Amino acid sequence: MDSLSQIVLGAAVGEAVLGRRIGNRAMIWGAVAGTIPDMDVLGKYFLSELDNLAFHRGISHSLLFCVVGALGFGWVTDRLYRSPYHARIAMATKAAAAVLVGFVVNFLTQIVVPGGWIPLALYIPLVGLWWWRHGQKRYFSGNWTAPDADLKGWVLLFFWGFLTHTLLDCFTTYGTQLFAPFSDTRVAWGTIAVADPLWTFPFLACLLVAARFARSDQRRARWNGAGLAWCCFYLALTVVNHGQVKGAFETALESEGKPHDHLFITPTIFNNLLWNAVVEDGDGYLLAQYSIFDEVPIAFHRVEKGWSLLHNLETDETLCVLRWFSAGYFNAVLRDDGSLQLNDLRFGTFSGRGLDADDYIFRFKLIDHGPDQPYGFERAQGGPPDRKGEEMMRDLIDRAGGLSED
Repeated sequence: MDSLSQIVLGAAVGEAVLGRRIGNRAMIWGAVAGTIPDMDVLGKYFLSELDNLAFHRGISHSLLFCVVGALGFGWVTDRLYRSPYHARIAMATKAAAAVLVGFVVNFLTQIVVPGGWIPLALYIPLVGLWWWRHGQKRYFSGNWTAPDADLKGWVLLFFWGFLTHTLLDCFTTYGTQLFAPFSDTRVAWGTIAVADPLWTFPFLACLLVAARFARSDQRRARWNGAGLAWCCFYLALTVVNHGQVKGAFETALESEGKPHDHLFITPTIFNNLLWNAVVEDGDGYLLAQYSIFDEVPIAFHRVEKGWSLLHNLETDETLCVLRWFSAGYFNAVLRDDGSLQLNDLRFGTFSGRGLDADDYIFRFKLIDHGPDQPYGFERAQGGPPDRKGEEMMRDLIDRAGGLSED
């Protein structure tokens, strides 16, 4: 899921574990725990584009990390509060947390206004001022007291923060290497989009209300519990929707006499109403979209696999990684400029048809160095191109409202 969703979930879990003992500090540390697994994105600074693609949601999202990481971070946090240099360490930690939140602000800004910078420009000085004044009041006034938490409490907070983060990511299409380093199998149930406001914002509202009450106030626990209940209810609803939508696609395929042994479905971004489907069909794939509000039969559109455009498909190192990443649901197309593009079809298309190279939601640009050399991997791209972003996202939202027979 997106960074904001993971921060909200982590904060709520932290509150559930230690909120009665340490108040809002539990939410803050829970938010940190909910963010740490995604710090594997920093791999882009020391790994190649291709290696970073495989590294993300790897070992930092595994069950092993949930245990070992919780022990390590729990011990470090416990020692932090016992250190005579706690004030300086805390200020540095809060500065790092502010940077992480800045990434979230930038992430949300780019979704709403691609290329926008004003929210981040306002965020930096305002948070800098808060950081300085908060530090002076909290840590250097002589009134600071250590939180009432022990090593066991900190370990449990990080364990549940890491585990819930990992399990939530399993509900998305991207896939999570839950059993790394013992297996590179990616667990991807594909029931919820990587960003779904209807899951995140009611949850966030409950958390903000809970934070307003004292840690001993029962209303604090009730509001936080309400947020966690919404989280679980909505995820359960996505599983139900997944089953119903998959049944609708299978029925449509059966009516056309098409096999559906290799059918993959996933919701489109920002909602759980409109779904994409891809099913293998010989040397091609059948693509389709279906909204829960549709009143017309499902229409499938065929695209070619395009594997004939590729050389050394079974042995090329770059292609092997991309085949593993896409679980085998990929095709190859040539762009207008003659460059080669691979598309992860699990994420579907904006139109449900695969009209052109830009219609695919998750795509990889390759560089062909010739049949005797491995393909170069230029970059992975997700979402619509900037020049078409607003129009394509608006069409997708309109399509989620369903098609009528009129």
